[in-house]
Amino acid sequence: MPEQFRVDLGPAQHVSAIAYPAACAPAGVSLILAHGAGANQSSPFMLRFADALAQRGIDVVTFNFLYSEQRKRVPDRNDKLEACWRAMIGAFHAGTFGERGNRLVIGGKSMGGRIASQVAAAGAEVAGLVLFGYPLHPPGRPEQLRTRHLPSIRAPILIVQGARDAFGTPAELAPVLATMSAPVELRVVEGGDHSYRVPKKGGRSQQEVDQFVLDEVEAWLRRLARG
Repeated sequence: MPEQFRVDLGPAQHVSAIAYPAACAPAGVSLILAHGAGANQSSPFMLRFADALAQRGIDVVTFNFLYSEQRKRVPDRNDKLEACWRAMIGAFHAGTFGERGNRLVIGGKSMGGRIASQVAAAGAEVAGLVLFGYPLHPPGRPEQLRTRHLPSIRAPILIVQGARDAFGTPAELAPVLATMSAPVELRVVEGGDHSYRVPKKGGRSQQEVDQFVLDEVEAWLRRLARG
C-alpha cells in the first residue's frame, strides 16, 4: 500500500511524498518521480505510472514541488525546484523511504524530469534518469532549447518521447542526444503527444500505449540494477 511521508525543505517549509513499495520481485531500484508544471503527484499520469511500476517490482516515490504543495499554479524558480529535488535525494540516502540498498534513479514527467536532469548534471548522486516526455523547448518556440546542461550528465538516461510531442519530437531530440557522453536510450511512442495520448483512430488503445511505456521502463531499470 502507498505510504505518505513529509520531507522538510527548511524552516516552516515541507512537501509531501508518497512511496509505492514494489509489489513483487523487487528490481533493486528506487525510482523517484516528479510531476509536470501543470499538475501534482496526484495527477492521473503520476498515479497511473507510479502504481503500475510498483506492481512490476519497482520501488517508486513521488512528491510535490513546493509551489504545488502550497496549491499555487505557477512553478517556482529553477533554484527552488532544484532545492526540492535535492531534499528528496537527501531523504532517500538518509533512509526515509526504506530500501536503502536500492540503486537510485530519478526523473519525472516533463518539467519534473527536466529539473531532475539539471540536478544530475550538477553532480547529484544518482544511478540513472528516466524522463517521461522531455520538454526540449516550449511549444512553438524551437529556438528556446533547454539543453545546455545535458552534456554534463554522466548517469545513464532513458527518455520516452511521444512522436507528436509539441515540446520536442524524437527527431528534434536526436541531434542533441548525439552530443552527450552519457549512455542515452530513446523510446518513441508512435502517435503519442506530450502525455502519450494517441488518436482514437490510430489503431492502438491508450492501455496498449501505457503497456508499451511500462514494458520499456521496467526492462531498462532491471538492466540498470544488474549493473
